[in-house]
Amino acid sequence: MTSTDQLRPAVALHGVGKSFPGVVAVSDVTLSIPPGEVHVFAGENGAGKSTLMKLIAQVEPPSTGYVELDGVRVEHHGPGAARRLGVSMVHQEFALAPDLSVAENLFIGHEPGRGGWISRSAERRAARDLLAEVGLDIDPGRRVAQLSTAEQQRVELAKALAVQAKVLILDEPTASLTEGEAEELFGIVRDLTARGIAVLYISHRLDEIFEIGDRVTVMRDGAVVATRPVADLDEAQLVQLMVGRDVANLYPRTYQEPGAVRLRVSGLTRGDAVRDVSFEVRAGEIVGLAGLVGAGRTELARAVFGAELPDAGTVELDGRPLRIRGPADAIAAGIGYLTESRKTDGLALQLGVDKNITLAKLPMRAGLIDLAAERRIAERERDGLRIRVPWVGRPVRQLSGGNQQKVILARWLETGAEVLFFDEPGRGMDVGAKSEMFQQMDSLAARGAAVVLISSYLPELLNMCDRILVMRGGRITGEVGRAEFSEERVVALATGARNVENGGKNG
Repeated sequence: MTSTDQLRPAVALHGVGKSFPGVVAVSDVTLSIPPGEVHVFAGENGAGKSTLMKLIAQVEPPSTGYVELDGVRVEHHGPGAARRLGVSMVHQEFALAPDLSVAENLFIGHEPGRGGWISRSAERRAARDLLAEVGLDIDPGRRVAQLSTAEQQRVELAKALAVQAKVLILDEPTASLTEGEAEELFGIVRDLTARGIAVLYISHRLDEIFEIGDRVTVMRDGAVVATRPVADLDEAQLVQLMVGRDVANLYPRTYQEPGAVRLRVSGLTRGDAVRDVSFEVRAGEIVGLAGLVGAGRTELARAVFGAELPDAGTVELDGRPLRIRGPADAIAAGIGYLTESRKTDGLALQLGVDKNITLAKLPMRAGLIDLAAERRIAERERDGLRIRVPWVGRPVRQLSGGNQQKVILARWLETGAEVLFFDEPGRGMDVGAKSEMFQQMDSLAARGAAVVLISSYLPELLNMCDRILVMRGGRITGEVGRAEFSEERVVALATGARNVENGGKNG
């Protein structure tokens, strides 16, 4: 790389803004990012980070200002034009064709060949080389649908290399990865920046911002609040910049003596995913479910909720046996479930915020849905949970991930659920929204609800829970009480390590 290249920004923004009807999403952003830098974009949900990335990747045209790539001003001609100019964006929801092979996905639109004929052998050879660059040793002929989430993400990174990306945008890249997979991703990112690729990185996880970032730009309400070297900030300063206020406690837990048993699960079994699981949750208690990906935590929650019917076992609420033949029975009994996959399982994306909030308990009048009552309920929940939407009829697909999660929470608050499963509730949420979500969780427990928290992020479990149940291979392998909490102990039980400290209940 010449000294001239080093001085020329990989991407520069000049007064860039984006407005939608009634909303200013991005306002007057001026910023320069050099080659070889990991530039993190941080801020609350709805701050404008993802919209700004879409302007750089030409998914959306700017309303004001302009973008320069490698020192040259570019006009908006769509994502394909941006890729040809060296900009590649990996979204949270991967843009892969699941029924095509890995090799076909890597070269869609620029297949190797001659005279209009595609050379599949050349395609596979080139694919193998690209996959090796991202540390992925798989058959390029495999269908993408057969790959794990981490493998699909590496295919996305290989796609960026296939078009010789100079600017790589990663939007919440670790949201669905285990801790080990995230560390491997960081290694790949460092290799890419060493080659002069500028990496624009959106993340809500403070620990990874400090691990991977060179500089951080903090956005709030569509505008840039600050751009600083990561080394010049600590977590408290970064949080204050992001939310515009001090978040004194990200995990606002009020501990109390648990009451009587509210939820009792006995011998629950569903194939190999959930095997003879028994546990209890008391009134006012938050019980954590820990484990590696595939341990059976989500499958257990779905079986209790009736989303997947168990082969054996019983569920009791307040000592009363329940017959749950589907989610409607669970809801009627007083059980709620905030799904891990909010977009596929939790929300009707085409419907408004109001209809999503009342979906589990419709306000009826004379046999018809009371639309005025529905609007009042939605507006009350919007204001109480600080859901950022000016009009409750707005389609929920247009909301940020954190606001979508609040809509689902509002639904269960409206049903008055006495047992609530929170499945990865902090995923894709900024620190301010997380704090509010955990405050609601604490308030539910304080009112005597039984709460189950499923999380792959151990600080959430260690700070919010009274007890942690650890799963492995569809079974509960141990229980850790608050007095014995430690990351090492939970990881040892989750992985089957033999050096588990005394005090847990191995099974």
